[in-house]
Amino acid sequence: MNTTSPPTKRSDSKKISIAIIAGMFFILGFVTWVNGALIPFMKAINELSDQQSYLVASASYISFVVMALPASYILKRIGYCKGMSLGLLIMGLGALVFIPAAGARTYSYFLIGIFIQGAGMTLLQTAVNPYITILGPIESAAKRIAIMGISNKVAGALGSLIFGALLLSGIEATEQRLSVVSDEEKNLLLDQMADSVVLPYTIMGICLFIGAFFIRKAPLPELQVESTPEETTTVTKSSIFQYPHLFLGVITLFVYIGIEVIAGDSIIAYGLAMGFPASQAKYFASFTLLTMVACYGLGIFLVPKYVKQRNALVGSGVLGIVLSICIISTQGLTSILFVAALGMANAMVWPAIWPLALSDLGKHTKTGAALLVMGISGGAIIPPLYGKIVDVNKAELINQGVSASEAVGSAATSGYIILIPCYFIILFFAIWGYKFKSWSRKKY
Repeated sequence: MNTTSPPTKRSDSKKISIAIIAGMFFILGFVTWVNGALIPFMKAINELSDQQSYLVASASYISFVVMALPASYILKRIGYCKGMSLGLLIMGLGALVFIPAAGARTYSYFLIGIFIQGAGMTLLQTAVNPYITILGPIESAAKRIAIMGISNKVAGALGSLIFGALLLSGIEATEQRLSVVSDEEKNLLLDQMADSVVLPYTIMGICLFIGAFFIRKAPLPELQVESTPEETTTVTKSSIFQYPHLFLGVITLFVYIGIEVIAGDSIIAYGLAMGFPASQAKYFASFTLLTMVACYGLGIFLVPKYVKQRNALVGSGVLGIVLSICIISTQGLTSILFVAALGMANAMVWPAIWPLALSDLGKHTKTGAALLVMGISGGAIIPPLYGKIVDVNKAELINQGVSASEAVGSAATSGYIILIPCYFIILFFAIWGYKFKSWSRKKY
């Protein structure tokens, strides 16, 4: 008697699993890319500098350093599925922190809420990325992750548009009023602005709690990755530290996330610096994300049938360098469109890094995934460096007698120079770094 499951049934089960994980990536994208609207909003209500405003991104992404290894431990104890549910629950709690934060209009309280959300996202990321990587053949992992990327970036575009409309509508008129009213009226206006986050974040929190319940009941198989096919042909190493290609992958992911956050989170503020009204600038982050979605679609069609994962990464690095040079060499709408075009360079970086960095890890896959998730902390470090470059250059230009409005735009443009060395690191990993399977030069 044949007791094996029919191929059609196994195929349908895998499709259901992929659809559910795509839903998790949708949630991650929506929550993450809200920051694009949140940064100029927080800058306004808390009267912050550019560098201070990018702490919104830092608070979210620094949690990936703090929580990645604990997340790996949690997943080993409770498994991927329960870990996803717990991650959503923590994200919901972080969203609700915005309620007292808005009441107090205290920047540090907002940052705490964002950090808690980031902790939940860390757990969710540590679960879903290796899960989708090992859900099928490693050769087509980039294709599956590209599908996840479409879900993630479509959600990001929606989140940016929705929260941009909710938080940034009328912000210029309010800022003009703030410059002429008394301190008492100013505080009242800022308090009213802060209160506008309460309803959307309350709804977000409730939706995340509902999602946590449903994912707990979802028909997801609990994949076991402690043993992998590679172990049948190679000797599994005793320590995670014996895989240099993994650590080079972590560094590459670190700079990539910094690039992606700058491209998505800075473009609205960049548009405002270039003199575009918020009613127009609020759409700019969606341009970046939609270019990523288009290239994800190409990746699904091309990888791995026509283009190898590694070659896609090489192309991404080269294109990123070219676009970065174009950004700092132009001004106005042209420069903004080149920032949006970074989505084309960025689309296949994440899908290509994961399978290349996790290859041959065997029983160390979960720990390797946690280390890669720690690389997401690049979103906490690199964007504030961009903000610092902008602040320094702006002050220098003003001291040289350049008008404040012109200095703001020129300084914002020059800050994008930070992208160029980051793309060179991606290019290095794509050409050489992924080959380093041993610390001995004779063995890679």
